[in-house]
Amino acid sequence: MAQIFIRFLLLGLVSFGGPAAHIGYFRRVFVEELHWLDEQQYAATVALCQFLPGPGSSQVGFALGYLRGGLLGALAAFIGFTLPSFLLMYLLAHFGQLFSTQPLVTAVISGLKLLAVVVVADAVIGMARQYCQQRLTATIALATAAIVLLLPYALMQLAVLVMAALLGCFALRADTASITPAPAKIRWWSLWLFGVLLLLSFNGSGLWRLCSDFYQTGALVFGGGHVVLPLLQSRVADAMAPDVFLSGYAMAQAVPGPMFSLAAFLGAELWQHQPLVGALVATIAIFLPGFLLVLTFNQSWQALQQRPTVAAAVAGINAAVVGLLLSALYQPVFISAVQQPWQMALVLVGMLLLRLWKLHIIYLIFGFIAALIMITLIK
Repeated sequence: MAQIFIRFLLLGLVSFGGPAAHIGYFRRVFVEELHWLDEQQYAATVALCQFLPGPGSSQVGFALGYLRGGLLGALAAFIGFTLPSFLLMYLLAHFGQLFSTQPLVTAVISGLKLLAVVVVADAVIGMARQYCQQRLTATIALATAAIVLLLPYALMQLAVLVMAALLGCFALRADTASITPAPAKIRWWSLWLFGVLLLLSFNGSGLWRLCSDFYQTGALVFGGGHVVLPLLQSRVADAMAPDVFLSGYAMAQAVPGPMFSLAAFLGAELWQHQPLVGALVATIAIFLPGFLLVLTFNQSWQALQQRPTVAAAVAGINAAVVGLLLSALYQPVFISAVQQPWQMALVLVGMLLLRLWKLHIIYLIFGFIAALIMITLIK
């Protein structure tokens, strides 16, 4: 458990760039370096989490922790990955933007955002080599990226994944004919708990009302990340000034870890007489439904992939996931990090060191931070 917690805690400290970057970091550490699972298992986990409501990258981390250490491992992964952003958002609810506007802090954030471009690009290249070897799968990936860039809506992402699965069923099944079917099991207790809590969330007051609002958000939002913004804003519109909400949202983009950690800021603001309680309740509530659904379907999803038709559908989904990562590489990862030629030069150097020279990610983290601090001091 300690190893799982420490690995995810370290990632939680440096994982800037949003869900796409998190998926890239997870792949680099747990597939390529630690070999906790292979590329196929990892891509299947990412595909499942793309279909489920909730914070996609955090669900992937939760599933990886479960694979390694069962339910306790999943909780260790969640706590480790979320703890840094939770603490930062809770403190920012008290101290506002006092620290986020400091030049050196801004330099560190900028350096890690540039590193996120490198990590996501590396993940796109690696996964494309694995899952886009045929003309059809490459077409699915590029078409997915183009559609999502033109129509950046959560439901469109879901629709593209469904279309890719159907196309895979009809066009890729011949490649999976030798796979032996296996029984698929659903964890009904977690599905029942998900449903019961969702029904109970439509009534209540006080702290339960706070919990209910964030639970409904986590249960009903597809796409995670920035998609959660309008739903959360509608939940808190009557109790929080718009400028306070937008300040918290802006700060959530400047800290590492999952965007859903915005719940810690909002919970502390909404429950000001006990801000830590409010932050904890809101954070647990918004993540819980997505994790219950991962527990429900993870085992059955792994088993279903051994069936020829489902395996073919997963092949199409994997190609579409590459396309989703490619679109995310541009928006929001690249355009939020690279505005100057020297920034692009740093990204290219990072790609050279990571991809060709196989430099460990920890050296790149410190290298990018040091480079941006030096540039800031020179200016």
